[in-house]
Amino acid sequence: MKHLSFLSKLTMFAFVISILPVLFIGSFSYFTSSKEIQKNVNQSKKELILQINSNVEHKLNTVNQTLNQVVNSSVLKKALNNPLDVSDFILYNDIRTEIRNMQSFDTKLEDVILLNQRQNWMIKNSGLYRLNEYKNYEQLTNLINLPDETSWVLNPSSLFYSEESINFTGCDYSISLIKKLPTTKLQKYGLALANIPACSLQDFITSDVQPLDSIIILDSSGRILLHPDRSLIGQSAASSGFTEFAQIAGSAQSSGQFKTVMDKKDYSVTYMRSPQSGWIYLSVTSIESLTKESSKIGTYTVYVCTFMLLLSVLLAWLGSRRMYTPIERLLNEMGQRRPDIRARHANEFQIIGEQVHHLFQSKSQLEKEVAQHIQQVRTFFLMKAFQGNIKKRELLEELEQFGYHDQTLEWQTMAVITVSIDFSEENSYQKKDLSLLLFAVHNMIEELIPPCNRLAPVIMDHAVVTLIGSADGDPQSFHKTLYSLTESLQQKINNYLKLEVSIGLSLPFHAFDKISIAYREALEALKYRITLGKGIIIQYENINSGNHYLNLNYPTHKENDLLDAIKLADTENAKETLHKLFACIFALGLSPQEYQIPLTRLLNNILIMMQESGISLNQIYPVNGSLFEELTDLHIVAEIEDWFWSVVIQPMVRIFSSRQNAQYHNISEKLIDIVQHDYDKDLTLEECASRLHYNANYISSVFRKETQYYFSDYLAMYRFKMAKKWLAETDMPVKDIAARLRYNNSQNFIRSFRKQEGMTPGQYREHASARQRAVPDDY
Repeated sequence: MKHLSFLSKLTMFAFVISILPVLFIGSFSYFTSSKEIQKNVNQSKKELILQINSNVEHKLNTVNQTLNQVVNSSVLKKALNNPLDVSDFILYNDIRTEIRNMQSFDTKLEDVILLNQRQNWMIKNSGLYRLNEYKNYEQLTNLINLPDETSWVLNPSSLFYSEESINFTGCDYSISLIKKLPTTKLQKYGLALANIPACSLQDFITSDVQPLDSIIILDSSGRILLHPDRSLIGQSAASSGFTEFAQIAGSAQSSGQFKTVMDKKDYSVTYMRSPQSGWIYLSVTSIESLTKESSKIGTYTVYVCTFMLLLSVLLAWLGSRRMYTPIERLLNEMGQRRPDIRARHANEFQIIGEQVHHLFQSKSQLEKEVAQHIQQVRTFFLMKAFQGNIKKRELLEELEQFGYHDQTLEWQTMAVITVSIDFSEENSYQKKDLSLLLFAVHNMIEELIPPCNRLAPVIMDHAVVTLIGSADGDPQSFHKTLYSLTESLQQKINNYLKLEVSIGLSLPFHAFDKISIAYREALEALKYRITLGKGIIIQYENINSGNHYLNLNYPTHKENDLLDAIKLADTENAKETLHKLFACIFALGLSPQEYQIPLTRLLNNILIMMQESGISLNQIYPVNGSLFEELTDLHIVAEIEDWFWSVVIQPMVRIFSSRQNAQYHNISEKLIDIVQHDYDKDLTLEECASRLHYNANYISSVFRKETQYYFSDYLAMYRFKMAKKWLAETDMPVKDIAARLRYNNSQNFIRSFRKQEGMTPGQYREHASARQRAVPDDY
């Protein structure tokens, strides 16, 4: 736990002394007053419930006594044995008089209903009815099955107003006093019902209820007889949020109190069960309203105590602040503030000691932070130097600042080396591992080449670049040392990383301002991997020795064969032709820059053929970017050939293959149609190819693949077919037939016909005529 400041401790001590008595007095006053108020309120609720029960039971007893007078009257006993038809008008009028006399008492009676199941009649305020014709006949007669002779039952008001359109009482439920008739016989076949609207119970208790009370009356089954919310009358107690009915009903106590939660609020409930009707009377009061007065007392106590507390704290703060002033001035001089001190340190005196100790550590800490960033700044400087972005007069100064003072004085001969990674199928690395592999090579160069013989290596243009220097001024001796060093480096990288690398060497130079030229020479040397292969050490002085000419004997015929193989979707032939085409291109002996010309020409011609064939670039190269830029990033023949095949040619072969069946069939049908219409003309394959806008070799291959015939053979077969038809069906001379079928003379036609059919045209005509003459004899 952190220690507080001296000022905070003094102030908090006064605060604690002031607040503890206040909290004790306020809490004691609040809880004592709440307890006394709750006790008094609970007693008053019990008395209220008892008074309400007395009022309601008195009204119910009055209704019961008046209904007993009606059911025991001689008029009703006489009516129970009569059908009450038109002739019994006087008897009916006497019964109505008895009912009106009963309703004259102030008992809130809504209606008195008499029904006789045996004589099939029912009397109510609205008149006399045939019982079996009443809409709610079955529900009313089922009331005879109640277990008691006299019962108080909650019924829907609609049960008694089926013949009226409006319930004038405005209450959905009625409390019915039900007595079975006749009262003196065991066999009951009639009922007397005295209906009191459930809403009218509120009139019995309104004068006794205080504004904060909510009175609820439940019958013995838990249904609501009275509730402040009239829509809940007739529902179960649980629907109003009161779930303790089962606990009250099963309790042996007839009255009591408990607390409950309804609608997420606390309430105090006082209940009493009536010994006569079995109804349960509930008084529900909000706990919040009960404690309102005690809350006022608590509020006043808090105000007084708060004032006393603030006054004490103010006096304590002013005195402690005056004593704390000298310490605060000293801390301010050190740049420390009280909030920071409280959050981080034990006390003010410890802060002063730490600040003194911190002054001695600042210098060493600053030096450590600079050392951590010097390597990144040095790398950025070397990259700018290799790229030629450092001025000559600034270069040496910057090198000395980065610790290369001895090298600038001692080195007489220098050269730039660039190390590039060669990927192949023989190793397990992929191009996505390039960054990690370059970092590994960078670290190996730092370990294998002594720092006195090199600058720090940097990663640029997908290669590791460094400057090698020596105090030896002899270029030949430096050249041998440099080659031996790079050869050893290449071998160890291969042994440790199982990775082939190529190293480009610049020409030796003697001044640091030539470093950017040497860097470009080393990169240029690496480009010759395109002809020399992978895993080599390339010296710039040995490349392109005087061969500054451009020899572009481009293998056009091989390119055409490749394009035809792609169109024919011939995978094997296309791959083989591509390999032969690359062998011809790379046999020209060009420089790396000059090799870009035939490679770009090949890619351009393939893309033109693709566009003429209706293939979009997205179908073979869906990623964003340029195929030409991707091609220029490749430097090895095997990589370039594999890229052409996998990225450009193979996707096009698949597209042509999917088109092949429909396209071949279409071309063959068109050729056959031309033959059948123009067989008597000088027809050639080249002419047909010109009509169809295809290459002659291409449509010849397609026709051969679809029909199993060469074009010339099919044309000759069709002409012989027409010749046989004319010989059998017409008298056209053989000479005319030969001329029409484009033979130079009839003798050539006769020889060809005999070779094809085994007989001369004349013999075929005689044989056909004899066969036609023999047909009628067969019938």
